[in-house]
Amino acid sequence: MLQAHIEFPLVFFPLVFLEKRISMTDTLRAIVVGAYGGIGQSLCECIATSGGSAFLVGRREEPLAALADRYGWSYMVADATDWSQLDAAVTLADTAVSGLNAAVNLAGSVLLKPMHLTSRADWDATVGTNLTTAAGLLRSVVPKLFKTGGSIVLMSSAAASIGLSNHEAIAASKAGVEGLVRSAATSYATKGIRVNAVAPGLVQTAMTERVWNNPRSAEVSMAMHPLGRFGTPDELARAIHWLAHPDQSWITGQVLGVDGGLGRLKGVPIISPKST
Repeated sequence: MLQAHIEFPLVFFPLVFLEKRISMTDTLRAIVVGAYGGIGQSLCECIATSGGSAFLVGRREEPLAALADRYGWSYMVADATDWSQLDAAVTLADTAVSGLNAAVNLAGSVLLKPMHLTSRADWDATVGTNLTTAAGLLRSVVPKLFKTGGSIVLMSSAAASIGLSNHEAIAASKAGVEGLVRSAATSYATKGIRVNAVAPGLVQTAMTERVWNNPRSAEVSMAMHPLGRFGTPDELARAIHWLAHPDQSWITGQVLGVDGGLGRLKGVPIISPKST
């Protein structure tokens, strides 16, 4: 049940093309899907602190309403895997923030199973939550940005670019997100619409607690991150906010690793920082 409150040619274009659409001093006016998780709450704080506003979307009304009330924002309870519900949310959001210029999808899940133990229901749920929501939000919000330009930020994972055991479903889903980012960034560049993603390592949120709160699994996982620790929701939120903001008007088609080095670096330091 819905509950609400509240083909382009590829051409080269000068920077002035984007400046007509996006003011460098513009504030963020965003729709945030999956808003009440740990990263979502930190992102909302970033948006509010910088003078922006957001329309919040999530599945559970109680935490969503509490978060929206904190900032005086509007929200909608919706299932982001249902594209018709996303269409309705984007329409409401565009009015609530007086014209969208950004969209962020934080809907996600973690399934740690090898493929031979992954059921079809597991697969469908993982792809639906991680990839279908991303595609649906992009599909719904792009028409709202045709005249003004804007930014779309999706969530990938370090698992999409390196081989991690028991990550088959999530790795495939997030690799799909990265492909979506690159293709859509090309399709909509001439409209001044930027499409990027953030690819985290293990971030300490409620969703990943069974990993980082278990001493054995935490030790193994932490050893895979060259910086020697897990990420925080605030660190991810700052990166997402930076990519989404109109000031970053010349960045598109990128996947930004915010992962403690997990996605690109291998091994551990030979010399400890304490010994230098």
